[in-house]
Amino acid sequence: MNRLLTLIAFCFAVSTAHAQNWPQFRGPHASGVAESQRPLPAKWDAAQSQNIAWKTPIPGLSHASPVVWGDKVFIITAISSDPNGTFKAKDRGIGLARDDARHTWRIYCLDKQTGKILWQQTAHEGVPRARRHVKASQANATPATDGQRVVALMGSEGLFAYDLNGTLIWKQDLGILNPGLASDPSSEWGHSSSPIIYKNLVIVQADGHKQSFIAAYDLKDGKQVWRTERGELPTWSPPTLYAGKTRTELISNGGRFIRGYDPLTGKELWRFNDHEREVKMPAPVVGHDLIFITGGYPPGSPAYAFRPGANGDISLKEGEESNKFLAYRLSRGSSYTGTPLVYGDLLYICGDNG
Repeated sequence: MNRLLTLIAFCFAVSTAHAQNWPQFRGPHASGVAESQRPLPAKWDAAQSQNIAWKTPIPGLSHASPVVWGDKVFIITAISSDPNGTFKAKDRGIGLARDDARHTWRIYCLDKQTGKILWQQTAHEGVPRARRHVKASQANATPATDGQRVVALMGSEGLFAYDLNGTLIWKQDLGILNPGLASDPSSEWGHSSSPIIYKNLVIVQADGHKQSFIAAYDLKDGKQVWRTERGELPTWSPPTLYAGKTRTELISNGGRFIRGYDPLTGKELWRFNDHEREVKMPAPVVGHDLIFITGGYPPGSPAYAFRPGANGDISLKEGEESNKFLAYRLSRGSSYTGTPLVYGDLLYICGDNG
């Protein structure tokens, strides 16, 4: 598929009638687990309409996941005016796409039961401010919703908030978000870290070549509530919330440090020096009162299980394999790109080699 202006098949399995909201990347609590009152199909085929309730063509390119609230589905896309734009899904190199044509960034709202487009809004039009990898898109971050607003991060084009009827409430320019190969500042692979919502805040993690920060914006008006500079290498991982009995921690995966923050103030609570990794794509995962972190270049790609409640620097000292807040670690063989999943008493990790 070498044309940028393509049709994205947007589909739902027929047995997802159970009304569970899916408000952000990986769903409720970022767990990746969907509860159902009846068994879901083990396989489906969009081309043959097997176990497909509906499918709706959406123009453009997008790696963002849909989010669901009630009977509404929200998805974003970036549409290039160049019919010969580059997209190479199987490319294993570090090639950059030629994105000098005018793009349209758009958000769609669909009816969950029928797939009918209820409304669409153009968030931004123009030439992209940052480039992307040939197998990425200009719309990679999954939206987030609290049931009153839906927030979409369109990379370097800005952060946009709409009500559920499609009225723009506010927009915020976050500057250039251009993560890429840490050793090559000219490489720009596209921002993908998704926003998350906590109470009255929308929180964004952005680690790129030009800037590295984590920040919170007021859901009502988009004003910045706090911003914490991170000094990180480029990453693509979104933050995750751990809701404990005594405090909530905002967990971030980073190229230099794994960190916990106070989500209300942005104050850094703890950090762990990870000497083994550079590229961070998987999101942190929580379960069984542990915080799981994976990622990094193979064949290393270690995995960590942290206990919450730490303060200060909890990095391992020479010769240590664990400490009070690092429950255990696997030195190699976890996921490079995919986020793990906790279900029951098991931690599931998908390797990039299948």
